[in-house]
Amino acid sequence: MKTIHALAAGALLSAAVGQANAAEIEVLHWWTSGGEAKAANLLKEKLEAKGHTWKDFAVAGGAGDSAMTVLKSRAISGNPPAVAQIKGPLIKEWGDMGFLGNIDKAAEADGWDDFLPEEVAAADKVEGHYAAVPVNIHRINWIWANPEVLEDSGVDHVPQTWDEFFDAADKIREAGYIPLAHGGQPWQDATVFEVVMMGIGGGDFYRKAFVDLDPEALTSDTMIESLKTFKKLRGTMDDNIAGRDWNIATSMVIGGKAAMQIMGDWAKGEFTAAGMTPGEDYECVAPPMTESMFSYNTDSLAMFDVDDEGQQQAQLDLASIVLSKDFQVQFNQAKGSIPVRLDVSLDDFDACAKASREAFDVAMDEKGLVPSLAHGMAVSDSQQGAVFDVITNFFNDPDMKAETASERLVSAVRAAE
Repeated sequence: MKTIHALAAGALLSAAVGQANAAEIEVLHWWTSGGEAKAANLLKEKLEAKGHTWKDFAVAGGAGDSAMTVLKSRAISGNPPAVAQIKGPLIKEWGDMGFLGNIDKAAEADGWDDFLPEEVAAADKVEGHYAAVPVNIHRINWIWANPEVLEDSGVDHVPQTWDEFFDAADKIREAGYIPLAHGGQPWQDATVFEVVMMGIGGGDFYRKAFVDLDPEALTSDTMIESLKTFKKLRGTMDDNIAGRDWNIATSMVIGGKAAMQIMGDWAKGEFTAAGMTPGEDYECVAPPMTESMFSYNTDSLAMFDVDDEGQQQAQLDLASIVLSKDFQVQFNQAKGSIPVRLDVSLDDFDACAKASREAFDVAMDEKGLVPSLAHGMAVSDSQQGAVFDVITNFFNDPDMKAETASERLVSAVRAAE
């Protein structure tokens, strides 16, 4: 009966859509790399098929730091876009400031609460009402590897422990390749660090350290070991990492210059765009000790409060398209992520996506599902920035000790509260 009601409500919404005036809505996002741009264009095409106009407001820059800076500037001047890519705690922050609208009408019509993961749905609500629509689920803890480089280096598998990793790195370096491709930007440094830390500490430790920002966890022996392992990774990279974009680092693996990259599964979109096949041309494997864990990053499109009825309808249309089953399949195949709808079959997805969904299910059962701090899912913007500063400074200062960095983590996040 619930399904029948949802279908009926959906039909009523569709009828309302057909009667509504078409409108132009400006969409701010940072889906600008090859695979990301292809995925974003899918959404644009489907929205414009309904008669609306997508005014593109793409801001380049991984993790959206540049986009958020632009968004804040626009909002302060009283001219925010109708739709913006926002995620995690930031959605609630924008909502609490009164910037966001309400898209419960679309959520109720399509029955979002029936198929969205509880954690994801909660993050997209403000005071119990949907203000944003989740688009996908990215897994952060991945190693992307070039099997030809590994084989040529005498490495027969992607390392499963950090000891194995550093042994393999020596062989890869001796063979003339870069062991680990990396971009020296704070969010990329934090991405690698959180992957190292979650493997060494496990899910409960991760949540204490990077969700609760617990001082005891931040100064613990586990944190010290994580920092030391993280810094040792600097020696497996090349000398030109400073400022390098993540997709350039990915291209080093694709082109056979580097053996591996630790990066979220949007990297897969670059391999796909290059015409490569997982399991044949490249490998996707969980980094050491994180096989049963899943650090997640969910892209969401937040709907800003608009007065124009046509724009309000366009926002509802956009939200409904995003969570339609066919779009979930097409978008996530292009983007490299997995559908945020738990009722979408992954039969037509590649091996990496299927492995990601399996890891997600296992992580939910074994308490290994954790929100990514590096990607804005765990703490406030200011607290994330404080952690970024300490991690990046530690990574690039050969003289800073792990014990010093752990103490600075505590003082930095305290100052950011």
